[in-house]
Parts: sequence; C-alpha cells; structure tokens
Amino acid sequence: MVLAAVALLALNPGMAAASPAKPKPAAVPAVAPLPPAEPLPPPKIYLFRGAMGPIFSTGMDRLAEKLTKAGFSADVYEFTICRWIGDRAIASYKEAPAPIVLIGHSMGGLCSVIISEMAAKENIPISLVITIDPAHATDDVPLNVERFINIFLSDSVLGGGNVVAVPGFRGHYASYDLKENSRVSHINIEKSDDIHRQIVDMVTQLPRIPPQIQVDAVPLRYLVPGDTLVELWDSGVRLPVRRGDTMASIAAANRVPLWTLAQSNSLPENATLTPGQSIIVPRHLTPPDAAAAMAAPAPPPAGRK
Repeated sequence: MVLAAVALLALNPGMAAASPAKPKPAAVPAVAPLPPAEPLPPPKIYLFRGAMGPIFSTGMDRLAEKLTKAGFSADVYEFTICRWIGDRAIASYKEAPAPIVLIGHSMGGLCSVIISEMAAKENIPISLVITIDPAHATDDVPLNVERFINIFLSDSVLGGGNVVAVPGFRGHYASYDLKENSRVSHINIEKSDDIHRQIVDMVTQLPRIPPQIQVDAVPLRYLVPGDTLVELWDSGVRLPVRRGDTMASIAAANRVPLWTLAQSNSLPENATLTPGQSIIVPRHLTPPDAAAAMAAPAPPPAGRK
C-alpha cells in the first residue's frame, strides 16, 4: 500500500498538498445520440395535362423536362387515363415506397385529386399535390395529402376550381387566386417559368423535410394583387406579437410582402398590434435558397405606421 501511494505521488506531485480526496460519484454513461433520420428516397412525380393537352397544356411538358433535368422521375400523362395511372402509382408505391407528387393543369388538376382519393383508400400518403387552375368539378383535398397548393383563376370558365380541404385536414394548404393578374389566363398559367422554378425547388426539398407535426399549420388563402409574382408558401404559422412590432416590421423580419399579413389576418396593413396577440405569417417548410427568395419588402412611406 505504501509503495502504491508513493507511485501515485510520483505521477502527480500536486496531490501531496491537496486535501484528502473525496469519493467521486459514479460516472454516468454517455447517451449515444440518435442517428440522423434517413433521407426519403427521391419522389416519383406524375404530371397531368388538361383537355386537348398536347395543344393547351404544353407547360406541363416543359415542367416535366425541368424536373427530369434536376434528376427526378417525372412523366406526363393525359387526364383521360387518370385512374389507370393512379393504379400504377399505387402499385409502384407498394412495391417500393417513395414520396408521391401529383401536378395537374385544368382537368389534370382534377385528376391529381382523384388519384389522391384512390391512394387514401389504400392508406397511402401523398407528399405533394399542386393543381394549376383545376376544373370546377375538382373534389376536396383528402386527409392523406401532406401538402396541397392550388394556383388558380377564380373567374376562369375553363378552370377556376377553388379547391378546399375536407373537414379535419391537418396537412399544409395554400391557395392562390391570380384573377387580378391581367397577364395570366387559363392557357398560359401552367407555362410560368417562375412557378416552374419554385415547383422544382419544392420537389428538391421534399426528401430533406423531416416529419412534420401538423398541428401548427395554418391554411393560407390569398387573392394575389395584380402583376405580382406569386411565391408558393406551404402554409402559415402563428407568431406572437412583441412590444413594438408593427405589421410592416413583422413582414420585413419574415421576408414576406405586407399584403400577405393583411389578408391572412383580415387586418389593414397599418393595423395597430397588441403584444401577445398572434399573427399568421406565410412560411416555407424549409427556407428557400437566397437566390430564389423574394426581396425584402420596401419600408412603408414616411408618416405611415
């Protein structure tokens, strides 16, 4: 024992002047961190043209080319074979599950919702549905759809489908009415390069989006001001108002146009806010690339609060 104590002092001379050592608590084994969630496989994308699609829905073909160039499996179909493609999509998912994306113009939008309903009966989720001026007869969005976006013209005779979700829907929902944009019509709305870019970005993000708790997702419904480029937010979120916040400062902090806050909250753009109240702000599930983000809105004119 004496030899052992001498050896310890030789290894650590400072121990000689130290007070008697106190017993150390038992070491707590470190908890191994959870492995990162495996990214989802690339989505399978099904695009659908409207009536006389090879003539009037050529934008769907252009979008498919851009998605394919980005490395995705994207095929374009006529809406007339909707249910047959739906059966194929369901069979493919059962064989090798992968996120399903459905994008349709005009009657193709109606088809996208029909396939979502078919998948719901098989308990198969649909990751993303985008309808572009769908037909008026389009059904409501079923519960198995995780993200739904409708870009439409409410005064359109050929389209104009103001699609809503079924009661109890808990996914992400956003509706954009472009009727005030004089440059947009039923036969060119699906050809927008800006909308195409955002769709490709959104599809690219899907495999990286972690499982979402949907309880805080607030539906968005916008009448987009004329000649305004639409930004495809996924849904809204409620944020608390802090002391000193204004509608303009919240819009600037979140890089969204002031008109979106006014419409989401049924408030004037210069509304007085009270600390503690909540404000609905549009959001992306994942932040967009800086190059794709909208510029911060201009500050309000002098004297406007």
